Amino acid sequence: MNLFQNTEIAFQHKTNSELKKARLLFKVLSLPAIAKFGNYLAKLALNLKLPVTWIIKPTIFNHFCGGETIDECLKVTEKLGKYNVKAILDYSVESSEKETERLAVRNETLRTIRSAATNSNVPFAVFKPTAFASTDLLTKASREDKLSVSEQLSLNSFRKHIHTLCKEGFQNNVPVLIDAEETFYQSIIDDIARDMMVLFNKKKAIVYNTLQMYRHDREEFLSQCLKDAIKENYFPGIKLVRGAYMERERLRAKKMGYPSPIHPDKESTDKAYNNAISFCIENINKISLFNGSHNEESCLHMIKLMEKHSIRRNDDRAYHSQLYGMSDHISFNLAREGYNVAKYLPYGPVKNTLPYLIRRAEENTSIAGQSGRELGLVETEIRRRKQLSKQF
Repeated sequence: MNLFQNTEIAFQHKTNSELKKARLLFKVLSLPAIAKFGNYLAKLALNLKLPVTWIIKPTIFNHFCGGETIDECLKVTEKLGKYNVKAILDYSVESSEKETERLAVRNETLRTIRSAATNSNVPFAVFKPTAFASTDLLTKASREDKLSVSEQLSLNSFRKHIHTLCKEGFQNNVPVLIDAEETFYQSIIDDIARDMMVLFNKKKAIVYNTLQMYRHDREEFLSQCLKDAIKENYFPGIKLVRGAYMERERLRAKKMGYPSPIHPDKESTDKAYNNAISFCIENINKISLFNGSHNEESCLHMIKLMEKHSIRRNDDRAYHSQLYGMSDHISFNLAREGYNVAKYLPYGPVKNTLPYLIRRAEENTSIAGQSGRELGLVETEIRRRKQLSKQF
């Protein structure tokens, strides 16, 4: 049996009732017309600030999120931990325009770091950079445009927020993942992430930068990162993902008349992704790797390389990760085999997590085979349990 085909292990944490709810959800997401209409209603409710908690929370929210608070999430982390699956508390409040709101997000993220420091089921913390600055400011800074006095103050504040979070991670021995953003304002984030690594990664990786491997420049960026780390004597933390903004990136490039920053096809992206895994594993004595992938082939590629290079399955420098509510067949089967696995566990007030939930719905609807794969696995496990019950 293929490592990822064991649905008994994949869904051992779910009751029959939870499996049936998951089946219904993925059936809806597999129907583009219905899913698109649902997304339209969700966006409308978000824009008009309509009360939607009563319908969102018991359905899509409960499937893809850990709760509205850290305390609610801890019940989920304890449940996952029983199966050797860790979790990462991801406060999923999107970009804020007011400094008071940014400060609130920073303080909540600090609480996730402190919570992780005392919870063996939570090995990382994470934050999204656009929670602390406008995309306009980050775009200008990435282009190295001249900034006004107020813009420079805002950029200084952005840098300070990131420094505060990374320092807290360092002081609590909790690695901190810095999520990636769109290409046209990623370079300032890359620069600051590098500066934080120089400060806090002298003995091991505490700060992790995220590389979206659908970008055709990321393999070279990764190579330069290692050279810089050797020169400046730090240990880079690298989180790999395929990428989250493909259509927007291509449309913007076409509209503004510059070459697309994205690989031309999935095959090129897959090749670049697996090359990056190989590069990190081959340099594991310097680089710590966080493999954020729902792709079975890439996960198998990583574990084969770990075996080839005699890297322990539970080596802290090598982690697999999938989103909560997705790809349990990868997460739970890898964890059963002793590999490090951490689920991204988004949380926050229902109304604030709507943008995240809309993206998950769109992703499951648009990515070829995504919702179909999830639905097929759930249905396989439901059938297996029915057949088992008939034997007794």
